[in-house]
Amino acid sequence: MSFVIRLVFALAACAIMVVAAALLVYAPYTALAGALSGGGVSPDALLGAVGYLIVAIALFDVAKYFFEEEVPAGRERRTAADARRGLTKFVSTIIIALFLEALVLVFETAREDPSHVVYPALLVAAACATLLSLGLFQRLSAATEESVGPEPDTTDPEESSGDGDKRRLASRGANG
Repeated sequence: MSFVIRLVFALAACAIMVVAAALLVYAPYTALAGALSGGGVSPDALLGAVGYLIVAIALFDVAKYFFEEEVPAGRERRTAADARRGLTKFVSTIIIALFLEALVLVFETAREDPSHVVYPALLVAAACATLLSLGLFQRLSAATEESVGPEPDTTDPEESSGDGDKRRLASRGANG
C-alpha cells in the first residue's frame, strides 16, 4: 500500500509541475501577445502575468514538497522534528504566495477602483493570520518536543551491522 501512496503523490506532483510549467509559459505569452497586437504593454497585462508567475512558483514548490517529503521510500519513520520542518517549508511557500498575490491585487485594485482595496487588504490579513498560526505551531511543537525529550532510535536491528551502530551512536554522542 505504501508504494501505491508514493506513486499517487509522484503522479500528482508531476501533474502539478506540468500545470506550473504551462503557467510559466502562458504568463509571458499573455503580456507579449498584448504588446505585439499593437496595443503596447499594458500594466494590467503585466500584473496579470505576475499573478500567473506567482501561482506557478507556488505550484512548483508544492510539487517539490511532494517529491521531497512524500514520495521517497523509507520516510515512514520520520521524527516529529522532521515533520515540523517539512510542514513549515510547505506552509511558508503558501504564505509567500498569499503575500505576493495580495500585493499584486492591491496594485490592480488601487489602479482600477480604490474603493475595493478592502478585498486585497483582507487577503493580507489572512496571510498575516496564517503566518501567526505557523509561528504558534512552531512554538508549541518545539515546546512539546523539548518536554517529551528526544525520540527513541527507530533503527531496525536487522538492518544494522553491529560496529556501524556503535560508531553511529558514538558520533551522535559527540555531535550533540
